[in-house]
Amino acid sequence: MLLVHAHPDDETIGSGTTMARYAAEGASVTLITCTMGELGEVLVPELEGIAAERADQLGGYRISELAAAMAALGVTDHRFLGGAGRWRDSGMMGTAGNDDPRAFWACASDEAKFDEAVEQAVAVVRELRPQVLITYDEIGGYGHPDHIMAHRVAMAAVERAAQPEGEGEPWSIEKVYWTAIPKSRLQAGIDALAAAGQSFFDGVTSAEDLPFGNPDEQITTVIDGTDYAEAKDGAMRAHATQISVDGPFFALSNNIGMELLALEYFRLVRGELGGDRNEAGHEVDLFSGVAT
Repeated sequence: MLLVHAHPDDETIGSGTTMARYAAEGASVTLITCTMGELGEVLVPELEGIAAERADQLGGYRISELAAAMAALGVTDHRFLGGAGRWRDSGMMGTAGNDDPRAFWACASDEAKFDEAVEQAVAVVRELRPQVLITYDEIGGYGHPDHIMAHRVAMAAVERAAQPEGEGEPWSIEKVYWTAIPKSRLQAGIDALAAAGQSFFDGVTSAEDLPFGNPDEQITTVIDGTDYAEAKDGAMRAHATQISVDGPFFALSNNIGMELLALEYFRLVRGELGGDRNEAGHEVDLFSGVAT
């Protein structure tokens, strides 16, 4: 299994129990992180000095956070696309970080840089020969430029790796998934917080008003990582500069229960759904139907 994520912490939020489950079951699990997340907020007061606008050392610090998170999930192979620091965090869409020539988003307007990033991903695909790849959808889940570019690079690499050109033996990935979260689960979380006297994302009361989430009918696959919810919790806490234990995710997990941490949702966009299904008809194993 190969996962392509944009910044340290994205992998844990969207696919942490999935990674932990398959690693524990003996599958080869590799994470590619495209940037070091240099422009993230710093939620630990005593570390505010490492922020991009001050010492600009957050990216390096997040390498250690990512390593700790991967240890919590039991994942031993995690890499940065092109090496740590090759691609810089672009920041949110429309911000100054988009214009940095080192930014990952620069690949959107520079064909040579995009080609370089794709070739870096192709090299990993041909080295590891994964059966399954996980990345974001075409809008990167919620529109972050680095998420969008991670999607574009990953999907281009899937196609290019299967062609005869270039170094290494061609390899065709059988199944490609995009991370997802059904709007019904988001609405359940909003309602649970409201019942507990709390709010979510500036008082939003309807999942339809959030900048992310998928119609339930788009969900093809649900991975139950109940046995690995504590591992995901530990991995999230490892990303301390980015995820606050007092923040919305932990508030949701406290009010909904461990299900929020344990269940992860995906859309199969390449390959065939396997026969292992739940009562709702969702596939329950990413490797179901994969040729052995």
